[in-house]
Amino acid sequence: MKKIVIGSDHGGYALKGAIINHLKKKKYKVIDVGTYSEDRVDYPDFAEKAARMVASNEVKMGILICNTGIGMCISANKIKGIRAANVHDIDTAKLSKEHNNANIITLGSVVLEPEEAIEVVESWLNAKFVGGRHKRRIKKISKLENEN
Repeated sequence: MKKIVIGSDHGGYALKGAIINHLKKKKYKVIDVGTYSEDRVDYPDFAEKAARMVASNEVKMGILICNTGIGMCISANKIKGIRAANVHDIDTAKLSKEHNNANIITLGSVVLEPEEAIEVVESWLNAKFVGGRHKRRIKKISKLENEN
């Protein structure tokens, strides 16, 4: 069974629930790192929890949700080993995996309706990293990360 971590802030809470339901129907083991209500919280806390699980290889992939996906993306990318991509349609989701081997995607609850978000998630989950020249570029990203 494939495992995936998912987290959100209060703005992404409802969308997170719809995505979790979908993933469970697809037989994923979903690890929900919160938040667990619509009470106001700080998105970096949940981005860090999920990103650290991915970076440590406890899970291979993650999904983070806030109002726009931008804050979650910025926060997750602060963790060494994370390649988070803020995706907003099936093409950006697919290319984030094919070209960047994104191990986390971030979604915006005010950008995507639940049905659209599920299609975006499916696009990312079904895509495969193509390697080649993109592998070389990912090595360069890792080198930049190691310099800081």
